[in-house]
Amino acid sequence: MTTPQTAGRRTARPEQAERPPAGEVRLESRRLLVDGVPRILMAGEVHYFRLRRSDWADRLEKLAAAGCTAVATYIPWLVHETPTGEIDLDGSTSEYRDLVGFLELAAAKGLSVIARPGPFIMAELKNEGIPFRVYREHPGARPLGWDGERGPTETLDYLDPGYLGHVERWYAAVMPVLAGHLTTRGGPVAAVQLDNEVGMLSWVTNTPELTDSSLAALASRAERRLGRQGALARYGADPGDAAAWASWWRGGGTPGGTEAQQLALHHELGLHHRERYAEYVHRLGDLARGHGIDGVPFLVNLHGTAEGRGRTFPIAISQLSAAYAGRPQTTSGSDHYIGELTVENVPDLYVMNAFMAAVHDAEQPLTSLEFEAGTGDYGEDLSRLVSPEATELKTRLCVAQGNRLINYYLFAGGHNPPLDEPAGDGNDRIAFTGERHGFAAPLDPEGRPSSTYEATRSAVRAVAGAEHLLAAMDEEHDDVVLGYVPDHYLTEYAHPEAQARRRQVGELERFRGMGARDVLARALLLGGHSFRAVDLSAAPHSAGARLDPEGPAVALASPPVLGREVQERLAAFVRGGGRLLLHGLLPTHEEDGTPCTTLADALGLTAGAMLDGSVGYFPSVRATGWLPEQPEVRAGFVQRLRTAPGRTSQPLALDVADGSPAAVEVTLDGGGRAIVVACDYPCHLTFWRGLTARLGVGRRITLDGASPGLVATTTADGSGQRLLHLVNVAPSAQTFTAALGQAPVAGGFRFQLAARSGLMLPLDVRLDGAVLRWSTAELDGAGDGSTVVLRRGEGPGQALLETARGVTADAGAEVSSTAEGQLVSWPGGSPDSALRIRLV
Repeated sequence: MTTPQTAGRRTARPEQAERPPAGEVRLESRRLLVDGVPRILMAGEVHYFRLRRSDWADRLEKLAAAGCTAVATYIPWLVHETPTGEIDLDGSTSEYRDLVGFLELAAAKGLSVIARPGPFIMAELKNEGIPFRVYREHPGARPLGWDGERGPTETLDYLDPGYLGHVERWYAAVMPVLAGHLTTRGGPVAAVQLDNEVGMLSWVTNTPELTDSSLAALASRAERRLGRQGALARYGADPGDAAAWASWWRGGGTPGGTEAQQLALHHELGLHHRERYAEYVHRLGDLARGHGIDGVPFLVNLHGTAEGRGRTFPIAISQLSAAYAGRPQTTSGSDHYIGELTVENVPDLYVMNAFMAAVHDAEQPLTSLEFEAGTGDYGEDLSRLVSPEATELKTRLCVAQGNRLINYYLFAGGHNPPLDEPAGDGNDRIAFTGERHGFAAPLDPEGRPSSTYEATRSAVRAVAGAEHLLAAMDEEHDDVVLGYVPDHYLTEYAHPEAQARRRQVGELERFRGMGARDVLARALLLGGHSFRAVDLSAAPHSAGARLDPEGPAVALASPPVLGREVQERLAAFVRGGGRLLLHGLLPTHEEDGTPCTTLADALGLTAGAMLDGSVGYFPSVRATGWLPEQPEVRAGFVQRLRTAPGRTSQPLALDVADGSPAAVEVTLDGGGRAIVVACDYPCHLTFWRGLTARLGVGRRITLDGASPGLVATTTADGSGQRLLHLVNVAPSAQTFTAALGQAPVAGGFRFQLAARSGLMLPLDVRLDGAVLRWSTAELDGAGDGSTVVLRRGEGPGQALLETARGVTADAGAEVSSTAEGQLVSWPGGSPDSALRIRLV
C-alpha cells in the first residue's frame, strides 16, 4: 500500500551492466520498451505509394494532430519493382516509389515508423503486392489444391525455391534501406513486420497448398513419424509412392478412404501447414537480420475476423503461433474488422486478445497491426456506417488487455496509380479498388477528415493521458481462465467429398472457443469477470499454459472432439483438486475419430442422447433448486448425462422432457470439482454467475445498478497503482456505483456513463508527497509530480488526494478537507477540457 510518506519514492530500476543502445526498441516482460522506457505506440496507416509527395506532409501532420506517435505503411514490392526488374526505393523513377523520402519526412515530423515490407502485403493490391513477373517465371509456385485444381487467389507456395529466390532479392534491396533508418541508427523505423496474414488466402478459399514439393515434405514427415506401413494404415496412401500419395492427398482421402483415414489426413494436413508457415516466417526473419535489421522487434500479423465477428480469429493463432512463439524480439499482432462493438461481439475481441496472450511467451506483448478505424463503408456503397465511437470503445478494451502498439488501419486514404505495364484487367492500376482507395478512412483519399477522425483523436487522447501508467501495467484477472485448444481451430481445410471431416468441422465451429452461441465467454465477461486464457496444448513457449490445481478454475467450451493429451491434462487437473466448468458436449473422440473418453471417465460421466432443436422438437431445461426458482428455458441442444454409481454429483439443470440431467456438478475424491453444462442454457447472468460462484470464483469488481453491456477490468503495476477500465458497449447510459473487492470506488460515487462510451480511472497513483486515491475523471497526461491533469466529463466530478501538502485547483473547482484527505470537486459542463490540480 502506498502512503503519503512513500508516495514520492519512485520505483528504482535495477542497475544494469550496460545501457540499451540509443533508440533500441525492445520487447520485455510483455512491455514495449523504447530506450528502456515502457511505451504504448499509437500509429496510423498511411500509404506513401498512394499519395503524391506533396501530400505526405499534410497526412502526417493530421496523423500527429490526432495524437499518434507513429506511422505504419506497407512497402509494396509490386510498386517498387520497375518493368526492367530494377527495384527503386528512392523515387528516382516515380514519386510513388520514394520510400527513403517518406521515412525521412516521418522522422522530421517526429513520427516512428512501423515498416511492413511483405513480400505479401494484401492491401487490395494486385497479386497481393507480388510482381507479375514472379508468377510468369514460376507458374509452379502457384499451389494446387483439392483434386489438383488451382485456387481462386494469387497466393504462392511460400517455400517454393523460385519464389524464395525472388524474395531474397527483394529483401536484399529493401531491408538495407530500413536498416539504415532504424531507431538505433537515428532513424524512425521502430519495428518491421514479416509478410502479412500468412496462410489467410489458403484458409478462406479452402485451398491447401498441395504442390509436389509440399506433398513430398508431407510424405517424409509421415514416414519419419509412422513408418511406411504405419502411414499407409493411418492415411490410406503409401508415402513411398509419390504419384499415388499426391493423388490421394489431393483427393482428401476420397473416394475409398475410411472415415478415420479422412479425419487423420485432414488433421495431419493442418499440422503440416503450421510447420511450413513457421519455416517461412523464420526464413524471412533470418534474411532481415542478415541485412541489418537489429535492435527493433519483428511483428507477425494475424488475420481471421469475418462478418463482424471474431469467432474464426483463433484460426490464425493456430496457424501461425509456431512462427513467433518463443522467438526472441518477435511478437504477433491482431488484424480485426468487427465493426461496431456491442454485447454481441465484445466477448469476441476480449477472447481474441486473451487467446493471443495465452500462446505468447513471458516477453511478448500484445499488439494490433490492423486496428479497424473509419466508417466501415469499404464497398463505397453506403451499405453500412460504423459509428464514430466504435474505434474508441475497441481501443479502450484493447489497451486494458495489454496492447502496447495499435495501428489504426487505414488512417488515410489515397489513390491507386497506374501500373507501368498495363495488365488488361479492367483498370490497369496497382489495386482493384479503383482510382480512389481508403474511402472509409478517418482521412479520405483527398485528405478530408471523416466523421470518425475526431473520435479517433479522442481514443488516442485517452490512451496518451494514462500512458505513463498504462504502459507498465498488466490486466488483473478473476480466479478463472478460459481454455484455448489450438487444434479446435485446425479447421481450415475440408475436402468437399469428405463428409466425416465436414461434420467434424461443423461440430468444432459450433461448440469451440467461446461456446455454443458464444454464451460461455459472453456470460463470463458481461457477468462481471475479467479473465485470461490458458493454452491447453501446453506448448513449450506458451506462458499461459500452466494448469495448477490450486490456481484458477478452468472454463472450457467443449465440442465432442478433444485430443487425448488435453483430456489427460484436464483429468489430472481435476483429480488434483482443480475446478472445471465445461460447456457443450462431453468429449468422446480425438481429432482422427479415435474414441477417447478420458476426461468423462475421470468425472464419472457418460454422454447420453444428444437432442438438437428442430422445426418439430424444442429441447427445454429447468434449473434445479440450487437457484431461486427459475423458469423453464428453451435450449438449442441438450445432451443427457449419466453419472457413474458411487460418484458424488448434483444435477443443476434437467431436461424437462424426461428429467435427465443436462447440467451436473461432480466432486472427486481429491476435492476437485467440475460443472458440466451439456445444453446451451441462455445467457442468464444470474445462472452463470451462480455456476462460477459454486466453483468458488468471485468477482473482483462489482457494479451496482449497471445493466448488461458494461465491461469492467483493472490494470495495475508492481507498486499498486491502478486504472479502472469501464467500457459501456450498451446502447443506453449506465448509472451505477462500483466496488473493488469490498471497497467502494470513489467513496461510493454514483457514476453516469453515456451510452457507448468509456472511462479509465486512476486509483492510488503516486505523486510527489501525495497519493491520488481516486478520481471520477480520466488522467489527461503525466503532470510533473506536483500536478494532476484530468480530462473533465459531462457531469460533475471529484478527486481525492491524500497528502500533507496544500492543494489548489483550476477556477471553478473547490478543495475541501475531509477525514480521508483533500477532496477536489467540480461542476458539470466543459466536457473534455483539462482540469489541473496542484500540490503546493
